[in-house]
Amino acid sequence: MSNVTIYDVAREANVSMATVSRVVNGNPNVKPTTRKKVSEAIDRLGYRPNAVARGLASKKTTTVGVVIPDVSSTFYSELARGIEDIATMYKYNIILSNSDQNKDKELHLLNTMLGKQVDGIVFMSGHIRNEHVEEFKRSPVPIVLAASVDLEGETPSVNINYEQGAYDAVSMLIQKGHKKVAYVTGPMEEPVNKLMKMDGYTKALKDAGLEVDEEYIFEGDYTYDSGIEAFEKLEELKPAAIFAGTDEMALGVIHAAQDRGYSIPEDIEIIGFDNTRLAVMVRPQLTTVVQPTYDIGAVAMRLLTKLMNKEEVEEHKVELPHRIEIRQSTK
Repeated sequence: MSNVTIYDVAREANVSMATVSRVVNGNPNVKPTTRKKVSEAIDRLGYRPNAVARGLASKKTTTVGVVIPDVSSTFYSELARGIEDIATMYKYNIILSNSDQNKDKELHLLNTMLGKQVDGIVFMSGHIRNEHVEEFKRSPVPIVLAASVDLEGETPSVNINYEQGAYDAVSMLIQKGHKKVAYVTGPMEEPVNKLMKMDGYTKALKDAGLEVDEEYIFEGDYTYDSGIEAFEKLEELKPAAIFAGTDEMALGVIHAAQDRGYSIPEDIEIIGFDNTRLAVMVRPQLTTVVQPTYDIGAVAMRLLTKLMNKEEVEEHKVELPHRIEIRQSTK
């Protein structure tokens, strides 16, 4: 019975299609007895109103597109949860797509979503390029970035201060007496790593009168495996303090160090970044910079609802607070 139409319901209830439409859309101008008759016909036939068809009539599909690099990543899944919960609260459906951080796929998904008549888009990518910004400007519906940086600052966004987060983590390690702090960074082609976290790292060293030594910087790719590889490369430098750009890489560093007989935090102190649930799954538990992932998703979705409803928005660039959660991977 999946192809039941509004016409079938009207015939079953012996009313006009306009009346069925009014009942389905919650229009108050329907007599209670008629409403009951139509509702019973809908139940009997198993009629499912077509959201797209209703959307065409009202020009709103109450659907939001979400473009995410990888939903299996702990970081992005927590973010997506924040988006989803607020979307549900405001009665929006979500279409979620994985872009694999691939620029062509990201742009393709953007256009696919617009083709599906979404009312707005939450977009996430480690690397927002000019091409993205041009597409965002052409979009007929609002777009909000979550945990993603548009260097032009033209697209509404929700982030933390990544530079300050890195600065605080490295400063904390320096204050513990470490003169050499190794840094395991995410991909350097991404502005968050190259311009923000890296600036925080180098500024913390310089402010403490310390040298920035390229040897102590390892470029990973956010994965656990690249954390293991990082420690294997850094081990010969005997670093006693390591700052990792994500929790997942920090876990790789911790396990590689432990496999080689080092004790954390006695031999090596480690700080991560993000505070995903991985931070409490490792032993010793990970000291990390708290990026309020769920909140970033929730605030980005709320900002989008305001833009979609053309409400007044004071701040298009939202910066949420961060802090360091101290656990057992530091002394």
